[in-house]
Amino acid sequence: MTDPLLRPKRKNPVLATRMPTLPPGARSRAALGLTAAAAEGRFALQACADCGALQYPPREACHRCLGARLRWRTQDGAGTLLAETTLHHSNDLFFRERLPWRLGMVRLDAGPTVVAHLHGDVRGAGTRLQVGARLDRAGQAVLVALPEKETPNMSDDPQLREMTCDPKFRKVLVTDAKTALGQAVVHALVAAGADIVWAGHAEPWKRLPGFDGLAALPQVTPVPLDLTDSRSVVELAGEIGGKVDIVVNTAEHHRAAGIGARVAVETARNEMDINYFGLLRLAQAFGPALRARAADGPAGACAWVNLLSIYALANFPSHGTFSASKAAALSLAQCLRAEMRPAGVRVVNLFPGPIDDAWNQLTPPPKVAPEQLAKAVVGALRDGVEDVYPGDVAQEWLERWRDNPKALEREIGG
Repeated sequence: MTDPLLRPKRKNPVLATRMPTLPPGARSRAALGLTAAAAEGRFALQACADCGALQYPPREACHRCLGARLRWRTQDGAGTLLAETTLHHSNDLFFRERLPWRLGMVRLDAGPTVVAHLHGDVRGAGTRLQVGARLDRAGQAVLVALPEKETPNMSDDPQLREMTCDPKFRKVLVTDAKTALGQAVVHALVAAGADIVWAGHAEPWKRLPGFDGLAALPQVTPVPLDLTDSRSVVELAGEIGGKVDIVVNTAEHHRAAGIGARVAVETARNEMDINYFGLLRLAQAFGPALRARAADGPAGACAWVNLLSIYALANFPSHGTFSASKAAALSLAQCLRAEMRPAGVRVVNLFPGPIDDAWNQLTPPPKVAPEQLAKAVVGALRDGVEDVYPGDVAQEWLERWRDNPKALEREIGG
């Protein structure tokens, strides 16, 4: 059984913060298919379209028939441990700082034998286990062998925690905690064991239901934060920026309107000011501190979560200007991910379908409940994924967009 994670000791301010290190990140172009699946929390292997043989490691041609038509197929990951070893020495700086480190050879029920990092509760050759794909700190896919059944304190395993962003004992900033979604996210983070949750709120004169009860929780500290005001963002970053481990950006401005629905641009400007420029202000103020603290012990800075929308992939004309602002935010989030990756800080993008809130009142179901989306946020952090598509609508849109983007554009535009 994994020993429970203890609350990290308060850092000695005199000691310098360690510089972040990364595991080896070189991958072939073919192997990036494994990374793409791991970014969504899936374990996939190449399957030959000609003979059906599964491939490991990823390659350009089938090892059995030399066919070039290799398609990625999701696997269940069930297998048996054949052998294991424990590293007590490494020439790589990342692993040298984290020794000892366990590795094993696993025979998958699907056929191939793979090399995987071993969870501490996986014991001895012959053990049945579950192999999954995770993103390491370099943002590349690695295979992790987990116990076949859930074990006590399973997520506290030191090796597994290096590949996830579990909020337990971490300090989190939620940028807008006044909405139903923001409050649900704060409650979910508190339930997940977050040490401190700073609950951002703009326009303090607005007395919205539920916020006073939220502020009464011992783990929650309300803080003034207006993403449309650069001074507000910079002042808060100066106060808590060096302490934040996870940023969850739930702030958004959403109005149901297309181009011709209004003759002025104020609504679109407001959407861009929060959805795009708000993210930019936040990233410029909090990003450097997160990058600097990425190696600050077992509860160091580790993640940035953006609330985007499935409409960022293909414009939904009845929410046209909102879709455009989220598409701009997606492009900015990709830039942020590239800048955060050298420090090992993961940028997580959520692409929900319509959320069950006031601005989707006329949108027919199914819609994503705030509690469901909050659960997806915590799940993404615990699983260490990069892209999440909560809700039936988002899953359907994603499938159609991958199959034929032009067809999806025509269908939703009609």
